[in-house]
Amino acid sequence: MLPDGVQGFQYAADRSRGEVASFAGLPLYLDLVQAIGLGSAIRQRVRVGGAQCWLDIQMVLALIFLDLAGGDCIEDLERLETDSGFAAILGAIERAVLSAAERRLLKKRWQRSRERTMASPSAASAWSERFPDPAAPKAVAGTAVIPDVTVALQGPWRVSQALLVDRAREGGCIQTHQPATVATLNMDATLIETHKRDALHCYKGFKAYQPLNY
Repeated sequence: MLPDGVQGFQYAADRSRGEVASFAGLPLYLDLVQAIGLGSAIRQRVRVGGAQCWLDIQMVLALIFLDLAGGDCIEDLERLETDSGFAAILGAIERAVLSAAERRLLKKRWQRSRERTMASPSAASAWSERFPDPAAPKAVAGTAVIPDVTVALQGPWRVSQALLVDRAREGGCIQTHQPATVATLNMDATLIETHKRDALHCYKGFKAYQPLNY
């Protein structure tokens, strides 16, 4: 049995035939979210969600969980949603992650009753499309494009900044516990397979996009 964390839940052996979660370890990261102030940083800096449906913090956390669970595409959100055990845990402790104001507004954000624990792949994709400038020039086949940094795109960057800088200045935690004067920037290009007709073949032979990750 693990002791109570920030969220107040425990892990214990259970031999009953109740719901089983393949991703039972993910809720531990909600403790980390609370401890490092990530939720507050997201609320202050990521603002593209609008007045309906999912909150920005719900979207960001869904994508974080997707990455932690080993997902390699937005459709893998369904793996988390269909894990009844994980969905039950997340639904139960979501109230602790959301602020009081967010909890009061949840019902008003949905025209119909909410049926999912986390956003669907289509909803997450539509949310991500709000960050780039829709009027920006489109990419030309066979060329690489670095999009302009919009105000919306600055939001996630500033979330990372808030976690890195000195607590006395911004409330970040990383420099507080492991201060450093030098940072190494890790860059890598990742092949993402696609079946879209306009995509070109990558050096491994299949159609893919090759985004640059930091």
